[in-house]
Amino acid sequence: MPIPRLRSVHVHPVKALRGYAPAEAEVQPWGLAGDRRWAVVDSSGKVVTQRRHPQMALASAEPLPSGGIEVSASGRPTLSVEVPRPSSTIRVEVFETPVEAVPADPAADAWFSEYLDTEVRLVHMDEPAHRRPIKPEFALPGETVSFADGFPLLATTTASLDALNSLIAQGDHADEGPLPMNRFRPNVVIDGTAPWAEDGWTRLAIGEVTFRVARSCGRCVVTTTDQRTAERGKEPLRTLALHRKDGSRLIFGQNLVPETVGTLRVGDEVKIID
Repeated sequence: MPIPRLRSVHVHPVKALRGYAPAEAEVQPWGLAGDRRWAVVDSSGKVVTQRRHPQMALASAEPLPSGGIEVSASGRPTLSVEVPRPSSTIRVEVFETPVEAVPADPAADAWFSEYLDTEVRLVHMDEPAHRRPIKPEFALPGETVSFADGFPLLATTTASLDALNSLIAQGDHADEGPLPMNRFRPNVVIDGTAPWAEDGWTRLAIGEVTFRVARSCGRCVVTTTDQRTAERGKEPLRTLALHRKDGSRLIFGQNLVPETVGTLRVGDEVKIID
């Protein structure tokens, strides 16, 4: 078996939008630097994702040197958004969890509202060290997360994706496969493991950074969304339901919580500690 290594790193500055894949990224206690520090919320303050608006897959966000972001989508003008001053916050909701966030410039609200054809706002998490605790049953005291679904990082492996695609090829919707890794929107992708080896991990080190495996990642309809076209199919949920169930959860990948901070670099060795 080859030595497991970090194949790629993925940062999504705005939750639910297309991200980018840098050669290296800084790990902070709440996730990769710049990952999901921004989110789009509806008129009631609930976070908006590809679950309701699959076309969000077709918009992208990239970091600016100033710390802000540049958002773009086909047929739409590119917009630069600076980090808002933390003068006042509004309460938003991430999967029924209240979180304080800072509203972005109204120009960003207009851009996203026109793009999604519904009234929305763009918000920024100004203090991730304090704003949103990880669910206590999976966390140590003081551990927090950005606007990610529930945990600071998501890890997947290429061997497990290959195994999943092999199962899809044997099913009723074989024409939908093979699926690319971007369907699962991970932060780190690892090469050189056995299929589903991550099921048994409890701690690992990627380069200089160590992580605790919090729990497997339950998957939703977003995984059926083609990230290039925003069209939806049946896979991988149909195959996960047959082969990868944990109670009512359909699982692929593992959620990680950093134990230390540092820099991840593509090509880093991955060591399974426990």
